[in-house]
Amino acid sequence: MRFYKFISVILHPIVTPTIGVMLYFLLIPNTFISAQKINILSLIFIATYLIPLLILVIFKKLKIIETYQPESIKERKLPLALMVTLFYILGNTLNNIINLRDVSSLFYATSIGLFIVYILFYFKIRASMHLFSLGISIGFFMILSNRYSQSFIIVISILFLIAGLLGSARLYLKAHSAKEIYIGFFTGILSTLSMYYFL
Repeated sequence: MRFYKFISVILHPIVTPTIGVMLYFLLIPNTFISAQKINILSLIFIATYLIPLLILVIFKKLKIIETYQPESIKERKLPLALMVTLFYILGNTLNNIINLRDVSSLFYATSIGLFIVYILFYFKIRASMHLFSLGISIGFFMILSNRYSQSFIIVISILFLIAGLLGSARLYLKAHSAKEIYIGFFTGILSTLSMYYFL
């Protein structure tokens, strides 16, 4: 039980964007100096980790949510709507920085994916955000493989293995059904791929 909780915490959706962009800087040739990379990563960390955390704290204080890990669809709606907006703004911000089109596309795709997850609420479907975030990461590196004619098969394979482990953890903890896990995962992948191929 503790192991599965540990996996769920360290692979929390609000951590994944920062890790994904760190991998991007490590694997993709770029002209950014160390200070610029740190500034960009700091912006992403603040926007995707600290701000969502602050939102949850405020919502808990206002009793909009009961716990810091909202489970019900009703409790998830408002935080998710704010995240759709936040990721879109972050995508716009990064799009104005030269040579960051790849990263801005990642956050546009995440915003689109989160909007789809929000729409699914109206069909009483509570997609797994943990698996959604890993699906986004996998789709992102699939796109980078194609764009730079470079194989990221090792990274993608590791992400698939992590997704399997995380999916098992979420099932063991009874946080989601298998259906919700698959929906979250494939919504993430398809959102990223559609952003590249159709927009």
